[in-house]
Amino acid sequence: MRTHGSVSVEQLSEKLDVTLQTVRRDVQRLAEAGLLTRFHGGVRVPSSTIENIAHRQRESLNAEGKARIASAVARQIPNDCSLILNIGTTTEAVAKALLHHKGLRVITNNLNVAAILCGNTDCEVIVAGGVVRARDRGIVGEAAVDFIRQFRVDMAVIGISGVEADGTLRDFDYREVKVAQTIMTAAREVWVAADSSKFNRPAMVELGRLTQIDRLFTDAPPPEPFPALLAEANVLCTIAQ
Repeated sequence: MRTHGSVSVEQLSEKLDVTLQTVRRDVQRLAEAGLLTRFHGGVRVPSSTIENIAHRQRESLNAEGKARIASAVARQIPNDCSLILNIGTTTEAVAKALLHHKGLRVITNNLNVAAILCGNTDCEVIVAGGVVRARDRGIVGEAAVDFIRQFRVDMAVIGISGVEADGTLRDFDYREVKVAQTIMTAAREVWVAADSSKFNRPAMVELGRLTQIDRLFTDAPPPEPFPALLAEANVLCTIAQ
């Protein structure tokens, strides 16, 4: 778990060559001891509320689930539309899934997203100015906020670090959050792409609330109390099978 950060119960069973029942029993004991945190279908190392894990490690965490989410998002994005993609490994997966779309105009504060979509000659990529974070090539700061304010796009697809049981969307860097909040106001529809490990994951800064988004794309059924929260907020939840 220290090596991978987040693993499904099935992966642990296969890797350790033991039954699912054994894995679940041992995971429960480790969780009770505070050494692991459980989420729907898997476990992760306990999260800090003030610092995210490294970008390279996040790329490998639930990569298959993120790819399914990305495909589901891409299927709902029509050709010849405008959108914003923000910082995150899930939005980078979405960028890869859009490589065959036509007529897109994409605004981003993520240099990784820009580099990916430059491979699509039918896509115009507009990059926000600002301070580049070396650890993940995200662009943050007031210059990025001012740049995003110029636009009004069809949809924003945003990644987040956590969704808490009170319905708040959370992240770790207040500078990144300021840009993401501006992105949400610049879009006619706001879509969140978040794998199942993000439910009940704590982070220090409030980005927004479920009531501010239109759609949620995830890779497994959300645990309680999220189904009721999503219904109350009138958020359409798509589970990428």
